Amino acid sequence: MAKIRLAIPNKGRIAEPINDLMDKAGIHVNMTGSRQLIAKTIDPEIEVLFVRPIDIPEYVAKGVADIGITGLDMVAERRADVSCLLDLKFGSAKLVLAVPHESPINSVENMDGIRIATEFPNICKDFFTKRSVNVSIIEVSGACEAAPHLGIADAIVDLTSSGTTLEVNKLRIVDEILASTTNVIANKTSLAEKHEKIEEILLAFESVIAAKGQCYLMLNVKREKLEEIKALIPGLGGPTIMDIAGSGSVALHAVVSTNKVYQLINLLKRAGARDILVLDITRMVR
Repeated sequence: MAKIRLAIPNKGRIAEPINDLMDKAGIHVNMTGSRQLIAKTIDPEIEVLFVRPIDIPEYVAKGVADIGITGLDMVAERRADVSCLLDLKFGSAKLVLAVPHESPINSVENMDGIRIATEFPNICKDFFTKRSVNVSIIEVSGACEAAPHLGIADAIVDLTSSGTTLEVNKLRIVDEILASTTNVIANKTSLAEKHEKIEEILLAFESVIAAKGQCYLMLNVKREKLEEIKALIPGLGGPTIMDIAGSGSVALHAVVSTNKVYQLINLLKRAGARDILVLDITRMVR
């Protein structure tokens, strides 16, 4: 039995979306307490390890966990030798270099000798070393956007999603260092030795991602109206059409984008569709 240990965040901004992904993928975690470090799942071949997001790349690289889910920023900060397998399309953020609005600094090249506060000292060091700029890196833990105003640093390197926090703290972006999303990563040895089981888990996650933003549309329509109805439906490929015995009508099923359903229902009703149902899709394998 190729048992897989999956490391996921015990807290943080991506913890809740990851838990939601696990549930939708059918990998339900059997929790017995809020401070649980290791938990079994509905699949006896998969167990979950709850750790800090920053520790996940190292745990995976060292084989403590076979696979993990964390941000690319964490992988880069730990300089972890892991395989990135799947972008989960959430938790998007940018690691940026920012200074106060009134600062005369407008490029990386004129930052020689300045102090930079960050939670990402390794990424910061690599970034400036590559550009041959000497800076003093001050490692902080949280809320580093306050550092310039407290006189602790001249600039910061920090994650931002919308830019709102930077704006509130009167900071402006000088450069973008890294774009990060939430990814599934794997230990390279585990990937070779437990490839089949890891692929099974990836397929479960991929099916949830593919279903996002899609819904299942079902309706009945008189056969003479069928072509008109078909022309209205922007589905994935052609719709599925089934005869309704002895009625002169057919049932039509299709997968459509959720952002098109609002107007589509009205158009279908006007064109003669009836018994219209719209269902959520949890997973979809193409």
